[in-house]
Amino acid sequence: MTRRLHSLAELAVTGLLYFFVTSCLAQGYVIPTGSMEGTLLVGDHLVVDKVSYAPEDALLGSLLPHQPIERGAIIVFRYPLNLEESYVKRVIGMPGDRIRIQDKQVFLNGSPLDEPYAQHVDSRRIDYRDDFPAAAPVWIEDRARAMLKEHVQNGELVVPPGHYFALGDNRDNSSDSRFWGLVPRENIYGKPLLVYWSFDAPTDVLLNRFSPHSLVRFASGFFSQTRWERFPSRVE
Repeated sequence: MTRRLHSLAELAVTGLLYFFVTSCLAQGYVIPTGSMEGTLLVGDHLVVDKVSYAPEDALLGSLLPHQPIERGAIIVFRYPLNLEESYVKRVIGMPGDRIRIQDKQVFLNGSPLDEPYAQHVDSRRIDYRDDFPAAAPVWIEDRARAMLKEHVQNGELVVPPGHYFALGDNRDNSSDSRFWGLVPRENIYGKPLLVYWSFDAPTDVLLNRFSPHSLVRFASGFFSQTRWERFPSRVE
């Protein structure tokens, strides 16, 4: 009986430690889409620092050492339209910034923004995606439509207090603030630190990575589909 109680106590302590680490310090994240290519690839497995950008209302948030969120930082946040989902994007607009996009070029506070990380894979020019802000097409989210109505002045989006304008590095293939609106500060909970594993697999396998089919795919393709050159590498 004593041995069983000891085992249960060890299991409980392990569970509490796991809960503390994943809630307050770090967690894993898998890149499921190509919205951040050429910086992050589909199948990159990341270690996410949950301390630096933790909102103050998070567990122990007021006790953790924080870093200010800076323009150009890659952030992990709860998707505003579904808080159960997490997204990874790059901060382009800070509170108070004026943003517009013309012919795919981002202008920040009236000046062209140097973005060595951005890539454009679609040679077509598409209204709204490549010239922003503009008249809202029928297919964008209501939240983005409200953003355009409330925060556009003189042809520029003015980022309101407590919010950020975030874009994917793969500009022509990214669901981001252009299409679903601004990121509230309280939704931001982490920043990627490093790639600890990278596996070349389609999105459906990565999104359902604990299904029997995906586990078999990981096991059978571990050596041939692992991108060995990708890890460990810092995320910048």
